[in-house]
Amino acid sequence: MGVTGPPGPVMDRDEVDRALARLGQEHEAIETSLLALQDHAGRRLLEGAELTGTTKERWTTAEASITLLWAYFDAYTDAFHAAQSIRSRRRWSSREDLVELTELLRGESVTVAGSTTATANAPTLTGGSSKLSHQFSLSALVDEMNELYATSLDMVVTSDAVWSALPARIDLLAAELQRTRQLAHSVGVRPGEHPAGDDLERITSTLTELRERVISDPLAYWVRAQGSSAPGGGRPDTTVYDREARALEEVRREIDAVLTVRQDAEARLVKLRDVLSRADRTLAEARTARGEVLAKIAATEVPVVSGPPTVLQEQLSTAAEYRRHAQWHRLSPLLESLEQKAEDELLRARESLTAVTQPLAVRAELRGRLDAYKAKVARHGLAEDPFLIERYDAARRMLWSAPCDLRVAEQAVLRYQHAAAEQLSASRTRPQGGPEDSRGPGA
Repeated sequence: MGVTGPPGPVMDRDEVDRALARLGQEHEAIETSLLALQDHAGRRLLEGAELTGTTKERWTTAEASITLLWAYFDAYTDAFHAAQSIRSRRRWSSREDLVELTELLRGESVTVAGSTTATANAPTLTGGSSKLSHQFSLSALVDEMNELYATSLDMVVTSDAVWSALPARIDLLAAELQRTRQLAHSVGVRPGEHPAGDDLERITSTLTELRERVISDPLAYWVRAQGSSAPGGGRPDTTVYDREARALEEVRREIDAVLTVRQDAEARLVKLRDVLSRADRTLAEARTARGEVLAKIAATEVPVVSGPPTVLQEQLSTAAEYRRHAQWHRLSPLLESLEQKAEDELLRARESLTAVTQPLAVRAELRGRLDAYKAKVARHGLAEDPFLIERYDAARRMLWSAPCDLRVAEQAVLRYQHAAAEQLSASRTRPQGGPEDSRGPGA
């Protein structure tokens, strides 16, 4: 391309020297960055990996961008060295030198040759044109290199970040998974026989698939930070990994429960037998008490006492069988269920005994109340009152007879209480030495 004149005013010697100094610093910084990108571990991994999906598409573009970057840098270097050569011709640059330097430093004087594939795969400020060469000013070329470098570095850094984080964590979790599988197998937790065994198979399959996908398509597991435009701004997406880690922790707790069962199974079985035995004895006591209540208490509905549930004894026998054959994974849930059912059965037996003996408790309460009022009457000197003796004897006969009608007996006790209360009240208000009338109203 011919020179038609400098773009704008011709630079003076000081402006040229300052521009060359700035270009030298930019050249050094760009070269350092490109060499660092070239040696980046993530780039080397991308070159050697069998990529798929999003990563494969972006790496194709990034590779072309890196190739184009070096072509741009070479053109930039040539232009910079050419400017240095012109400036070094003379200590005091001539008008012609300054015109040439102005055109070189400020005009679109840099020609960059590139392949059709590279320019198509790495769209630039030219709009992705497929021309084999492009013209740039040095400042525009720097801007273009910065843009290509940022997108290429972002691709390399994010891929490397995922590869550095997830595969190692997956491998650690897989090692823990293998130890858990061995432990599970030792206590009989196997696929198809126990839910935890099925979970271990699923976790194994998921982790294997996850690792393969992370290796081949790391960018599928990258979450970009909101509002961040810096290369590598974001974090690896650990959603699937975290979910499987939690699932494995749940399985480990299940295995621990099975191990606990293996250690204290006999003690728990003994305790279960004891609880069920106490429930049976309580029910037997309730049945005996029911017969006593029916014989001693009249006009009372006494609830029927059911027998002990045979299903619990059958399940207890099954639990003992599981223990004999070391089927801990089956014993664990059965023991937990049985322990709760046994406690419920003991509570039911106690409630049945309480319900059956309630009439006897009512009779005992009435007897106690009658004797308490008799003692109170005696303390106040009314023990020989014939009216009170009559009322007391009537209530006592009802309470100590069999069968006892509780409703009638309670009324008799109340009549004695009322009579005693009236006599006690009258004795407190009667003048000393006055005539005594031991009969109450209606005697």
